Amino acid sequence: MNVLVFASRKGGSGKSTLAAHLGSYMAEHSRPTLLIDADPQGSLALWHQVRGAGNLPLHIGTKHLAATLAKARQDGVEWVLIDTPPNAEASVAEAIWHADLVVIPMRPGLFDVDAVQATIQVCRELKKPYAAVINAAPAKNGSDDAMVTDARGAMQALDVPTWAGQITHSPELSLSLAYGAGVNEFSSGSPGSEEIGNLWRALTRSFEAIEAVTGKHAQSA
Repeated sequence: MNVLVFASRKGGSGKSTLAAHLGSYMAEHSRPTLLIDADPQGSLALWHQVRGAGNLPLHIGTKHLAATLAKARQDGVEWVLIDTPPNAEASVAEAIWHADLVVIPMRPGLFDVDAVQATIQVCRELKKPYAAVINAAPAKNGSDDAMVTDARGAMQALDVPTWAGQITHSPELSLSLAYGAGVNEFSSGSPGSEEIGNLWRALTRSFEAIEAVTGKHAQSA
């Protein structure tokens, strides 16, 4: 079972958005997946309530997280996606402690570059693999937008692993959530759907690399 935690001290970075889109992508591709909404704001839980579909279960809160994860493993869940609040609460550190990989979403801007450093420090202290994902990025025009290039440069200077792709700010990503769907369900074949698929494939490769180093079993795509 793979535990993927979305963490960032910066509100609005896209933790809930990525968890929802990736979760629906996994469910559509028959990957038994559990969502955990550990953010009191409850954005992921709201989306799940609108969704109403039974193929993507949701657990709210991190109370007894170890027991929740143990039950998920017994139930044959392959992926657990944990959405965390944008703060330094103990629940965030606990979720990261249970993570196999931490995804740190960030918008390409000064405030996000600064904010991710606190989360990176926690991951390093707990010796957990992590990677930044550039989210809500300006559209490419043959190459990365200057803001994205600057953000990548900042992450490189900080020695932070960063996904080579990006999630572009696009209407279908937001509109699909309003209908309780993932972009792959709402607008299959759209650029947004393709980017989520690319991120999914990158994550599976990351888990395969983690497995090669640690010996932990990872599900392949």
